[in-house]
Amino acid sequence: MRSALYVPGNRPDLFDKALAGPADVILLDLEDAVPVRDKDSARAEVVAWLRSVPATRRIWVRVNPGETGAADLRAVAATAVEAVCLAKTESAQQVRAASALLAEGEARPGTIRICPLLESAAALYAAREIASAPRVLRLQLGEADLRAELGITPSPDDRELLALRGQVVLASAAAGIAPPLGPASTDFRDLDALRESTRALQRSGFRGRSCVHPAQVPVVNEVCTPSANEVARARALVARFEAAAGGVLLDEAGRMVDLAVVRQARRLLDE
Repeated sequence: MRSALYVPGNRPDLFDKALAGPADVILLDLEDAVPVRDKDSARAEVVAWLRSVPATRRIWVRVNPGETGAADLRAVAATAVEAVCLAKTESAQQVRAASALLAEGEARPGTIRICPLLESAAALYAAREIASAPRVLRLQLGEADLRAELGITPSPDDRELLALRGQVVLASAAAGIAPPLGPASTDFRDLDALRESTRALQRSGFRGRSCVHPAQVPVVNEVCTPSANEVARARALVARFEAAAGGVLLDEAGRMVDLAVVRQARRLLDE
């Protein structure tokens, strides 16, 4: 998965358009994008639409925290949604509670996955336990709330956030789940900056990125798709290693290749 496009849950006129677009995941948002007065009607719109579309594309729903979120989870559990994004997750217990609510209404128990959204200092401290909780597919990092809580004003290269991002990557790897989804950029007009920051996230261990505007999706998809040359080199490297029956060998440029290098090549091919 390369891109996840947020779509406001109170804008049903955008649902079909988003589904027909290039985003790998459509992320229907019942949380920040929806005013409090519209929470119930947005939930009804999302559920009605989910029941009307075939399960041919990956569709996620971001649910609210607290009691409103419990109602969201019960409502979407009976649909064909692939995953729910659990906003404001701060503990593994919250994930377990969400899992229990989903289990009440699922047609096939255990099929809906959970993507916790980490948006606070407490969430980062608990990231390892959250990543290991039931149903967790991958973590996401919500940097806007986190920056506000910590008083961080990032510079253009986001170096102030590198240590925090690294914790989420480490927690995901330690728990054996998919690499985390990169945080959204709210500046949807500066696509060159988006391209560079997405490349930086890729280098840091994130795979894919959430988007808040359709214009961001092609850029994120481009960055997160390995080039034909990268794929060819990775295949050749793996083939050379397997032909040598393991051990250490040299690649076509004379550089040493061991199992760690091959693992990196295999990961690229798996993506």
